[in-house]
Amino acid sequence: MSTKLPEWLTIIRGDAPLVVSLPHTGIDIPTEYERGLVSPWLARKDADWWIEQLYDFSAGLGATVIRTTVSRTVIDVNRDPSGVSLYPGQATTELCPTTTFDGEPLYEPGTEPTTAEIAERRTHFFDPYHAALRAEIERLRSKHSNVVVYDCHSIRSVIPRLFDGTLPHFNIGTNGGATCAQPLSDAIEKIFIGSGFSHVINGRFKGGYITRSLGKPEAGVHAVQMELACRGYMREPLGPVSKGQWPTPYDEDYAAPMRSALSLILQTCLTFAQSKA
Repeated sequence: MSTKLPEWLTIIRGDAPLVVSLPHTGIDIPTEYERGLVSPWLARKDADWWIEQLYDFSAGLGATVIRTTVSRTVIDVNRDPSGVSLYPGQATTELCPTTTFDGEPLYEPGTEPTTAEIAERRTHFFDPYHAALRAEIERLRSKHSNVVVYDCHSIRSVIPRLFDGTLPHFNIGTNGGATCAQPLSDAIEKIFIGSGFSHVINGRFKGGYITRSLGKPEAGVHAVQMELACRGYMREPLGPVSKGQWPTPYDEDYAAPMRSALSLILQTCLTFAQSKA
C-alpha cells in the first residue's frame, strides 16, 4: 500500500499483533456532501463520540490504529456494501444512511444520495478504508501467527428503535463465535465480570461488516467488535437527545473506570495473539 494516505485516513503503525479500527469517530462532512442535509448536528448525532480519546492508549501497546475522520453520514464503512442487512428483520441504517438511529430523516425529501453518488462514496472512502485494514493485517501476519482485529464502537444507551430497554455497558460481537476463537471471547468476558459493568456477548450487536469480513480464526485473524454504551464513559442523558445537549464533553475522570477495563481487554487481546503458536 502506498505510504501516501488520503487526508481523511489515519494509520498509526505498530508491530504488535493487534489492529484497532475506529470507523465511526469521524465528524467531517466535506462540502460536496452537505447538499440536502437537514442539519449538521443531526448528521453528526450518531458518531461514536470520544472513542478515539478513550482508546488513545492503544498505540502505546504497539497496536496499529486505523481511523477515518469522515462522518458515517457520508458513508458507513461498517456496512455490507452489497446492501444486505447485517441484522435482518431489525431496524438499522444503510451504507449511506438516510435516517438517524432514532429514525429522523437526515436529508430533505428528494435529496438523498443517488445510486451513482453512493458508488462514488464507496470508491472514495469505503474501499480505501478496507484496503488499509487488509494491508495492515497482511503486514502483521507476516510477523505473527495470529492477529486480533478489535473494532471500536459506541452508541447511546437507550434507542427504542434499535433495541429494547437499556443497553449493557459492554457489548462484544463475534458473529455468534464465527469471527474469533472461543478462548479469546472467554478471556474478554472474564474482564467484564470483574469490571463491575454490565455486559453481553453476541446480543443485539453481533459485529458489523468489518468484524464479519475480516474475522477468519482458522487463518489466524481473530476479529471482535466492541460496542460500548455511552453512559459507561460519558455523562449521557438517557433517552432522546437534542442539539446543545448532545454530545456531552469528554471527562477523563468519569471515563477512567471504563478506560481501565478497556486497557485490560486490549492487553488480553495481545496476550492471546502472542501466546498462540
